[in-house]
Amino acid sequence: MSYSTAENERLVRLLADTGLGDQRAFAQLYEACSSHLYALLLRILKRRDWADEALQDCFLRVWQKADTYAPDKGTPLTWLLTVARYRALDLLRMKRPEVEMPEEGEEAPMTFADASESPEDRAVEREGLGMLRDCMQDLQDEQKRSVLLAYYEGYTHQELAVVMKAPLGTVKSWVRRGLARLRECLER
Repeated sequence: MSYSTAENERLVRLLADTGLGDQRAFAQLYEACSSHLYALLLRILKRRDWADEALQDCFLRVWQKADTYAPDKGTPLTWLLTVARYRALDLLRMKRPEVEMPEEGEEAPMTFADASESPEDRAVEREGLGMLRDCMQDLQDEQKRSVLLAYYEGYTHQELAVVMKAPLGTVKSWVRRGLARLRECLER
């Protein structure tokens, strides 16, 4: 979903007002963004009960930390999605015994709603980042796969190392370099 400039400005104001303790602004922010955060949480966590819990925790965090949002560092939705992603990963770590991990040497299942639709297509559609597809094409294959698995599938670095059959340090480098190249590309 892509927000217009006017909608982004509205969300910036809502976050600022939420940071000042305005409950009405917080309710409007929730109404405007909760479905996007929930979709991401559900995609990462793959369980509605965990996604429900994570969404509640996300908005509690937003209530407590809205005053730390800096509009010059990114759009409100990007900031909110980042809060949600970190919460989802924290929840996965806490509930690790309940999470099934692929066995050593076993490929992790990557299921998509439409087999003809790639992860890049879904990321662009879900978050409205029109330039993302072009920027993703500039990444090396390992960087692209590691970034997609980490940010759109919710894999941790350790999980990526197992799935990609690579040392942990190498996987971390792929993610870091891939994100740096994406940031450069998107800032052009």
